[in-house]
Amino acid sequence: MDFLSFAKAVYDNTVSLKFIESKCVKNITCKFCKSKQIYIMKSRNQLRCKICKKDFKPFTNSKFPLVKISYSKWLAIIKLFELSVSAKTASKQMQLDYKTTLKAFDTLRFSILEELAKSDRVLKGEIEADEAYFGGKRKGNRGRGARNKTIVFGILERNGKVSVQIVKNVKAKTLLAGTIRKVKKGSIVYTDKWLGYDSLIFNGYKHLSVDHKKTFVKDDVYINGIEGFWSFAKENMAKYHGVSPSKFLLYIKEMEWRYNNRNNDLFDLLLKYMLGVEYT
Repeated sequence: MDFLSFAKAVYDNTVSLKFIESKCVKNITCKFCKSKQIYIMKSRNQLRCKICKKDFKPFTNSKFPLVKISYSKWLAIIKLFELSVSAKTASKQMQLDYKTTLKAFDTLRFSILEELAKSDRVLKGEIEADEAYFGGKRKGNRGRGARNKTIVFGILERNGKVSVQIVKNVKAKTLLAGTIRKVKKGSIVYTDKWLGYDSLIFNGYKHLSVDHKKTFVKDDVYINGIEGFWSFAKENMAKYHGVSPSKFLLYIKEMEWRYNNRNNDLFDLLLKYMLGVEYT
């Protein structure tokens, strides 16, 4: 959503309510008599049925009621979240309590996690696989040297999407299990020379690796795509000035979602997630 349209949508709470209602593919009906003849009660920001004259709150089965703020503030939070503004900065800009803002941001992140689970699919074709280490000031090494860091295993389908998962270690058994869960047998898997990937060739995959001590690209053998995602994820997560281990999954899956939808309208997607299946 462009800023001019956004400014119009958050002009006041009634306008915001109308804007959200306009995004519903299914028209809202009266919860009592199922009539579609509905109008907005400006004084209460509720809906009233012209037929049975009863009032009811809109979007009761959506995620909006999870945080008790106005629809205008909800739209503003979605916009700021789209722009990767931190919850702390957003709370100041909106003059909203930080805990309330953080709860709204986490609601958006949980909705992203739910959508990723719904759309989860097996990747195939040419695949790039790699691990990355998050957290701490010291550069993480593989294996024991990664202590106190969060290890993320990433798989990227060339000309397709990326998928990430948190792993306990980078042993062959762990990386193989992650690959089998996400990659179709018979696919070509490109990796670096880490020995943890050596067992792929014995489990139904064609495995080609590049030695980064000598070169980063050898014909079609490279992992520049997944390494590009790591750069994207770390650069964006650095804006949050530290992520607690308990919420790290939410943030890294948010990065997966942002990367996979970098050419889409994130605001509209987030609004759709918030409205839920009842309105899509």
